[in-house]
Amino acid sequence: MKNLYLIIFLFIGIAASAQSPEKMSYQAVIRDANGAILKNQNVTIQFTVIQPSTPGTPVYQEFHRPTTNTNGLVSIYIGTGTVSSGNFSTVDWSSGPYFLQTEIDTTGGFNYVISSTTELVSVPYALHANVADSLIGGVNETDPVFDASLAKGISATDTA
Repeated sequence: MKNLYLIIFLFIGIAASAQSPEKMSYQAVIRDANGAILKNQNVTIQFTVIQPSTPGTPVYQEFHRPTTNTNGLVSIYIGTGTVSSGNFSTVDWSSGPYFLQTEIDTTGGFNYVISSTTELVSVPYALHANVADSLIGGVNETDPVFDASLAKGISATDTA
């Protein structure tokens, strides 16, 4: 019976395991060459992840064809566009630095103008993950629900 509970907890643990989303949020206000905001207009934006410097070697590239809103704003998730080259999920982010080059065609075509190139840096939730490196001696569970559950009796040898 103990093994049955172990299997159930194992499946729940696998199903509930947290995963970082394989995408990055991007927002921009799109303007024409004269600085006028482009409202409710189809544009094309190409993103290229470059390493180890700029100019460097492209490791991933995709494009999006959003429509700006009434304020000229576009909101995009990089990693969910139409892939031109590479695979976003296989980029080894630990071997940075990486740079993000953004190119825009304000007419919705593919005649891009480089808008910006910037280094990708840490976000606060990723920096918070460093806290796990500072834990020494494990975590002492103080939750009374856990103390009363079957999970409390599961040891490292049960999961091996």
